[in-house]
Amino acid sequence: MTTITSGPPEISSSDYYLLDELLTDEARDVRDRVRGFVDRDLLPVINDYWDRAEFPFELVPKIAQLGLVGSTISGYGCPGLSRLAAGVLTRELARGDGSVNTFFGVQTGLAMGSIALLGSEEQKQRWLPGMAALDMIGAFALTEPGHGSDAVRLETTARRDGDHWVLDGAKRWIGNASFADVVVVWARDVEDGRVKAIVVGKDADGRYPDGYSADLITGKIGKRAVWQPDITLRGVRVPVENKLDEARSFRDATRVLTSTRGGAAWESLGHAIAAYEIALAYAGERQQFGKPIASFQLVQHKLAEMLAEITAMQLYCFRMADLHEQGRLTGPMASLAKMHHARKARQVCLDARDILGGNGLLIEHHVARHLTDMEVVHTYEGTDSIQSLIVGRDLTGISAFT
Repeated sequence: MTTITSGPPEISSSDYYLLDELLTDEARDVRDRVRGFVDRDLLPVINDYWDRAEFPFELVPKIAQLGLVGSTISGYGCPGLSRLAAGVLTRELARGDGSVNTFFGVQTGLAMGSIALLGSEEQKQRWLPGMAALDMIGAFALTEPGHGSDAVRLETTARRDGDHWVLDGAKRWIGNASFADVVVVWARDVEDGRVKAIVVGKDADGRYPDGYSADLITGKIGKRAVWQPDITLRGVRVPVENKLDEARSFRDATRVLTSTRGGAAWESLGHAIAAYEIALAYAGERQQFGKPIASFQLVQHKLAEMLAEITAMQLYCFRMADLHEQGRLTGPMASLAKMHHARKARQVCLDARDILGGNGLLIEHHVARHLTDMEVVHTYEGTDSIQSLIVGRDLTGISAFT
């Protein structure tokens, strides 16, 4: 088993083109801080939580102490990271564990991102500081039981009734939503048919409004240490001031997703790096036929292929961060990265599992966790099929969506 060390790292075998030399001081600091957390606090405990499908609440205060919640958001207690530093943060968290990265990504990118992008100044002041400190946990409720890839057709409704909105419907796979203090619910306004974002929050006693219920989805093969429940909304009454001011149509939900989709590419890179480095270390230690399996041609070829894919993924990510910082990253660009990385990282993790043989089936070696977590990444924030159609529409000018 390999571990991720804290402090200034030696040149890594996974950074073959020495891209870490291009990191800013800020990004380097983020890398070292998160690696330290992963090595010291996360890796010693995560397999047990993953195996029991329990959320590691003990890690939440330690994540808060990193001072990185809110990522690229400036002000309101958030660090205002560059896109490169934010990407490195995601890479390093995923290199440790996908469930914890999903918890962080839902909090920072989807829930806080929606409020930062679409909320009024009063709404930002009301929610973001507490969320940045992790005193308030967020969730993002878009996907529905009958609408995943076609989320634009969502059926959850919002009806204005005096000084309240009334929500009815169901949501599925909503990370953090069984304990979140702030749930950004996307619903269709029955009056104008347009999609709005309305925040459902707990009251002063920590209770959800009447009609809100969350039931954990069980039996998952991946991301087992993050809770992603089904939500039911039955006449849930929410104060009118909880509708995000700038959320006026599904295009605004798309703006949030486009902003976070690049994060799925960085996460895929983190899983791939972890699996590759574990497999490389294992190949040097595992003896078969009287010599380490690293001496076999088939294993060396597999390792070289894995490294080639990781290097390509790194180049995508660094360039994507640069374009994002310049305001030139488009939705189809982000889709291309997500499509490519999810597919390639999935294969790298599978190859790592193969190198470990039967031992690769055991979570104590971590590869099985990264492999099954990549099955989740391959699906969420748009499958590779959907991403390919987004890119295809951009290339041809013709939409293949029905």
